[in-house]
Amino acid sequence: MIKTEHLSKHYGALVAVEDVTFEVKPGEVLGFLGPNGAGKTTTMRMLAGFVTPSAGRASICGHDVEQAPLAAKSCLGYLPEGAPAYGEMSVRGFLEFIADLRNLGTARNARIEYVIGRLQLASVLEQSIETLSKGFRRRVGLASAIIHDPPVLILDEPTDGLDPNQKHEVRTLINEMAREKIIVISTHILEEVDAVCTRAIIIARGRIVADDSPRGLASRSRYFNAVTVRLERPDQLAATREALAALPAVAEVEVSERESRLTALPRAGATILPAVSEFASRHGLALQELHLESGRLDEVFRSITA
Repeated sequence: MIKTEHLSKHYGALVAVEDVTFEVKPGEVLGFLGPNGAGKTTTMRMLAGFVTPSAGRASICGHDVEQAPLAAKSCLGYLPEGAPAYGEMSVRGFLEFIADLRNLGTARNARIEYVIGRLQLASVLEQSIETLSKGFRRRVGLASAIIHDPPVLILDEPTDGLDPNQKHEVRTLINEMAREKIIVISTHILEEVDAVCTRAIIIARGRIVADDSPRGLASRSRYFNAVTVRLERPDQLAATREALAALPAVAEVEVSERESRLTALPRAGATILPAVSEFASRHGLALQELHLESGRLDEVFRSITA
């Protein structure tokens, strides 16, 4: 388990993190979200033992990060922002070096081959790290974080710099590892939260402002249970908007003329899909699309952190 209790970090008069308390249990993938400067990276560095808290405490698998740093770090795989490495080393040499630091013993060669294959590094094994693209450097950093098969992973922007295919591979890997590990990822990519996280914490101005499942956060959106329709005939937009706005449970209708699309937003607690569907059928509207919205995480994020 990861556990923080009233964790704070001050730099003089600057409050980076203030009174942060949470737990993460095995099987959870926690997304740590927040705007730039919110305190995400500082919190993760304190968890990993790279920054000393001004107050409070953190523990990894029962080991206090300050009082038992070696025991805590032995349970941890940490991918920091920027993932520093020895640029003059080859990829193979660097992974062998990390494996030796971790004292992997008889599992050494198998673990090296596993991360090479899993992160598709075979084509760059003999290249020096300084010559790699940003995406490959990120993959080498992730390989070094998981090479010792730790029970806890703390990953700061794990897909930063990766192309769409590489992002898919890393997200798949995170989902596979989540069955047996505790994983915390910091990300500014909200689609990543839906793709891999079972829970999300939003931090703003150094404090936790939300802690819920991605679905629970999305349900706070004004678009939760909204209904979006896309018309085949743009000339029907104005009349359709007026008619949808007149439905008793509809609070507002948004229009995108460029896409011939309308979104009907429900009044608090209302369900409008049956009424909108019945309206479209009764009036013979030619629709390209009709779907029920589950909420928009980006809108919730902006409203909470503004």
